[in-house]
Amino acid sequence: MVDVLELQRAVVVGAGTMGSGIAQVAARAGLTTKLFDVAPGAAERAIGRIGDSLSRAVEKGKLTADERTATLSRLAASADLDAAAADADLIVEAAPEDLALKKALFARLSKAARPNAILGSNTSSLPITEIAAAASHPERVIGLHFFNPVPVMKLLEIVQGERTDAAVVIAARALGARMGKEVVVVRDAPGFATSRLGIAIALEAMRMLEEGVASAEEIDRAMELGYGHPMGPLKLTDQVGLDVRLAIAEHLCRELGERYRPPQILRRMVRAGKLGKKSGEGFYSY
Repeated sequence: MVDVLELQRAVVVGAGTMGSGIAQVAARAGLTTKLFDVAPGAAERAIGRIGDSLSRAVEKGKLTADERTATLSRLAASADLDAAAADADLIVEAAPEDLALKKALFARLSKAARPNAILGSNTSSLPITEIAAAASHPERVIGLHFFNPVPVMKLLEIVQGERTDAAVVIAARALGARMGKEVVVVRDAPGFATSRLGIAIALEAMRMLEEGVASAEEIDRAMELGYGHPMGPLKLTDQVGLDVRLAIAEHLCRELGERYRPPQILRRMVRAGKLGKKSGEGFYSY
């Protein structure tokens, strides 16, 4: 197994909000990072957004201009996933929350990658053990659950599958520290720790809104001021994506029962295309 101090080359699969954020923190941590996406031009556009994000950090005094230049010098788009994976010490998948898609991707990645590469999934709720079962070396597969926005949020939730090698967990802990993250390690249970708790709060907030208990603004403000949450559950749902939250809730409902059944307001909004910040409208307008 590659020691974390030897991790030099990373590949991030998926150039959406999460994937681009993971690529940014990987490059900032000193890893030469390739970003791949199936959509033509998506990785290049994501690197442009990363450049903008780094520029804002420089303006706020959180990063020097030289650090921005060095970070961008370690980033590149890749059009050939297999070739990129063959050269990587670390591969992090940030594809949509679709179990069949992730299993097919890990089967492909495990064949393309070197035997001692670490394969991580950024899934927020899907079973790491089942994803790993599709790989030729399931012991090197681990959950690396980052939080949005990745460059800002301090937490990295590491999910240990049934067959994940202990050395991979140790390397993942050290990688999180290298990226400036605080780490928690959980076993592979439905929803892990964060999604299970976060979804429970969000679904109850939606039911309260549906029942007319209070407005979205008042529910969010109550949690922000009363419990110290940096962002209320409905505003956070807009940030994550209502479609993503619906998929997670449906998965947890199948695994854990009725307490995770999605409320009708969530289903209606997703059907209407109100997906949150990315669509311009969710529980708030953007």
